[in-house]
Amino acid sequence: MHHPLENIPLEWRSKVFWLLLALTLALMVVFNLTGASLATPAAPLGIVSYELAGSPLQAQAMLDSWDQKAKLAAAFGLGLDYLFMAAYSTTVGLGCIWAGDALLRQRWPLSGLGVWLAWGLWLAAALDAIENLALTVIMLGTVASPWPEIARWCALVKFGLLFVGLVYAFLGLVVNLSGRLLRDR
Repeated sequence: MHHPLENIPLEWRSKVFWLLLALTLALMVVFNLTGASLATPAAPLGIVSYELAGSPLQAQAMLDSWDQKAKLAAAFGLGLDYLFMAAYSTTVGLGCIWAGDALLRQRWPLSGLGVWLAWGLWLAAALDAIENLALTVIMLGTVASPWPEIARWCALVKFGLLFVGLVYAFLGLVVNLSGRLLRDR
C-alpha cells in the first residue's frame, strides 16, 4: 500500500514535518487561549468534554454552563478545528511514514504499519469533521439523538487512532536514535 506522503522526497521530509509540527503546535496554542472559558463544572475538559458528552442531557448541560462568550469560543474552535484536522493528521501521519522507514532500516517487524497508520490518521481527521458537524448541529439547537452519540463515537475512534499513531511515531524516533547511537559507537 502507498500513501501520498511517501511522495515527499526524503531530503524534504524533515523540513515538511517540522513546518507541519510548528503549525500544529501554533494551532494548539490558539485553542488553549481561546477555549479556556469552555472549562466549567459541567464540561471540566472544555471542548473535549463536549465532544465526549454522548447524550442529549449531558450536551445540554454543557451548553447551559457556557455563557455567550464561551459559546462563541466553542463555535470559533469548531471552525478552526478544520484547519487543525489537516495539520495534526498530516503531521502525525508523516511521523508514522518516517517511523516506518526507520523501523524498516532496523529490520523491525512493525515497519509496514507506518503507511496504514498514516491512512488511519487521515481517517481520524474525517471522523473529526463528522464529529464537528454533529457538535455544530447540537450547538445550533438540535440537542437530540443521534448527534451527541455520533460526536462521541467519532471522537473516541479519532483519539484512539491519534494515540496509536503518536506511539508508533515515538517508537520510530526511539529506534532511529538508538540505531544512530549504535552506529556512532
